[in-house]
Amino acid sequence: MPVVAAGAILWRKEKDSLKVLLIHRGRYDDWSWPKGKLDKGEGVSEAAVREIKEETGIKVSLGPKLFESKYTLANGSKKVVHYWSAKVSDSALKNQKFKPDEEVSSFKWVTVSEAKKMLTYEHDNDPLDALVELDKADSLDTRSIIILRHAKATPRDQWKKGEATRPLLPEGLIQAASLATTLKAFSPKLVVTSSWKRCMDTVLPYLNKHKSKLLERSQLSELGAKNGPKRTIKLVHKLVETGKSVVICSHRPALPTIVKAIGEYADKSQRKELEEVLAMKPGQMYVLHFTKNKGKKKGRIVAIETIAPAFGD
Repeated sequence: MPVVAAGAILWRKEKDSLKVLLIHRGRYDDWSWPKGKLDKGEGVSEAAVREIKEETGIKVSLGPKLFESKYTLANGSKKVVHYWSAKVSDSALKNQKFKPDEEVSSFKWVTVSEAKKMLTYEHDNDPLDALVELDKADSLDTRSIIILRHAKATPRDQWKKGEATRPLLPEGLIQAASLATTLKAFSPKLVVTSSWKRCMDTVLPYLNKHKSKLLERSQLSELGAKNGPKRTIKLVHKLVETGKSVVICSHRPALPTIVKAIGEYADKSQRKELEEVLAMKPGQMYVLHFTKNKGKKKGRIVAIETIAPAFGD
C-alpha cells in the first residue's frame, strides 16, 4: 500500500499577480508545498486542511483539486499526495498563527516563476502547472455547491410510521458524524435540506459544530421533487445564484431533478460526469466547484469531485 498524504497550494493575488506559498523544511533543507500524511480514519480533504493549519498557521477552505502526485521515496515505498488549490483571504492572512518547529522552519510567498526556481523536487511542479492553468482560464477563484445524499437510513420495509420520520441507522449516524468534518474542508455557509428526518439528522452534526445557516425546503423531499419538479429546479437555480457555498441534502429519488438543474451550469463532459450522481450511495457527496458570479454572468462548473461515505451499502 502506498503512503497517502494530502495538501494544497495556497494562493492569493497581489496587484493581479498570482502568489503562492512555499514552506521550508529545516530537517531536509527543501522547499515544497504544505502537506502531510493522513491520521487514522481521516479522509484526504480533511487531512489537507489540517496539515495546512499545522504547517502554516492558516485556516483555509479547499478549492478545485489540482493533482495527485505519485512518486517513489528513497526507501523504495510508493507515495501518493493529493493536492488542492486553497485561496488565502486577507482575514485568514491577518489571523495566521505560524510557529517555526522541526517540521517547518519558515515559509515564503513567491511568484509562480520564483516558485519554479525554488522548488526542490521536480514532481512539485505538476500541481503548480494545474493551478496556473486554472488561473489562465479565470477558474481559480471558486465556491462549492455540494450535493449530499442523506446517510444510511432504516430500510423502508422496516418502518411503518411514514417516510418523513424514517430515521438513520446506527451506521448512518456514524456517517453523519464523519460528514461534519468532511464538509468543513469546503466551509459551506448555507445548508439547505429536505425537512424529512433522515436528511435533517445527516446535516445536524455539521450544523452543531460549525457556523452555517440552515434552511428546510419541501422541494428537496421525495414527494416535493416528485409532485413539483419545476419548484425543485427553481430552488436549485436560486441556490446557485446566491453566490454562496451551499450544501444541498436530499434523497435518491430527487437526484435526477437536482442534477437536471445543475447540468445547466456544466459543459458536455461535465453533464456526463454528473450522471454518476444518480447512483450516489447513502452519505456520499459530490463537490461541484463553481466560478463566482460576476454581475449578471452566472458561475459555471470548473471541477467535480466525489467523496465516498464512511460506510458503503
